[in-house]
Amino acid sequence: MPLLDPDRLFPNDPATRKTARRLYEGIVDLPIISPHGHTDPRWFAENEPFPDPAQLFVTPDHYVFRMLCSQGVDLADLGVPRADGGRVETEGRTIWRLFASHYHLFRATPTRMWLDHAFETLFDLYKRLSAETADLYYDRISERLASDEYRPRALFERVGIEALSTTEGALDDLKWHRMIAESGWNGRVVTTYRPDTVIDPETPDFSGNIARFGELTGCDTTKWEGYLEAHRKRRAFFKQHGATASDHGHPNARTEDLPQAEAAALFARALLGDLTQEKADAFRGHMLTEMARMSLDDGLVMQIHAGSYRNHSPEVFSKFGRDRGFDIPQRTDYVRALKPLLDAVGMRSELTIILFTLDETVYSRELAPLAGVYPALRLGPPWWFFDSAEGMMRYRQIVTETAGIYNTVGFNDDTRAFCSIPARHDVARRVDCAWLAGLVGDGRVDMEEAEQMALDLTNTLVRKAYRL
Repeated sequence: MPLLDPDRLFPNDPATRKTARRLYEGIVDLPIISPHGHTDPRWFAENEPFPDPAQLFVTPDHYVFRMLCSQGVDLADLGVPRADGGRVETEGRTIWRLFASHYHLFRATPTRMWLDHAFETLFDLYKRLSAETADLYYDRISERLASDEYRPRALFERVGIEALSTTEGALDDLKWHRMIAESGWNGRVVTTYRPDTVIDPETPDFSGNIARFGELTGCDTTKWEGYLEAHRKRRAFFKQHGATASDHGHPNARTEDLPQAEAAALFARALLGDLTQEKADAFRGHMLTEMARMSLDDGLVMQIHAGSYRNHSPEVFSKFGRDRGFDIPQRTDYVRALKPLLDAVGMRSELTIILFTLDETVYSRELAPLAGVYPALRLGPPWWFFDSAEGMMRYRQIVTETAGIYNTVGFNDDTRAFCSIPARHDVARRVDCAWLAGLVGDGRVDMEEAEQMALDLTNTLVRKAYRL
């Protein structure tokens, strides 16, 4: 028996399910456009085989190891690298058996659906993963990974990816993207400019980062004007390596549009480590407006991922570093927080600012009304904890009534786990078709409109928003 129900996520009503299935059949084979994510460009640059099943499915995926951590499994036993240099498990089969023995924890979660999708469609595995089937899985996946057909570039082409964006910090040399470009491979893997470590004064060794920023650009980053010019140069460098977007991960959505003298004074104090938390927040907020103005000049799409309390556990952060599953949603104000930025650039239709949130309560009250009127704003898809069938359906239901679908940007997977890319896009397509089938059944759109909307939600909107 297959792991996957062919009608999964479609409505239970037979007539509506039939409509959803018909809509899905029209888009299921469309290419995947993944405009924002965190996969490793080194995979595609070197095109070496993935080391083992654990390194492919467990160790890089915080959706997987955070669930196991919640049940008392040590991240080190899952092979997660330690920032403090401590011991971690390195034997792939041992990690895999530990993962398999806890696979029941993922029942009814989106992670289970993503994993089952990869197991069945990529590795022809049909028995449920468990302690009893762990070695069967490990041997089958290991055998496939040893073949050329399962190297990163071959998998990229096999699952139908047309374009994939990774995310690199402002200080990254983009070595792997350069290798991809020089390799002659025709797969499109582009970078995204993520300047957080040279914008956030509360980043460890912020002044050291700024010094390195100056070395990379030849700008005097001890001065405000030189600092801004360094951003312009790095943005241009990222564009040369295919970037069409920047990305900004801030604890809140606060923006400011300060007088230049005041911003310069904050920057000078930031270099000395002499900013209060409030002033550091004001500086971050002002830099979002500066980044938006630079986007008007260079055309980079601007993404704002706000509202995440990052690295919530100091113990995990000290042992394992950032991005270990401990980013937690918090309340976020967009109406007042974005006003300085919107006053400055919100009416500029040539600018695209894509907003993401972890606070679902603001979708209908704040985000949809804002995106439904400001030409510069678009709404990103459900992110992190809401990247699920339920989260996607709620999003469509409460955003569309105010903003429509054409002020949204389709779907992006935002993943570090390569094999989850096609699975996540499949879930999004199925949910969109289920939602559209309901609209057809209610008589709110006809079938021809629903078919066009399915195409737009799958491909058209993401191409336009990200200029891919």
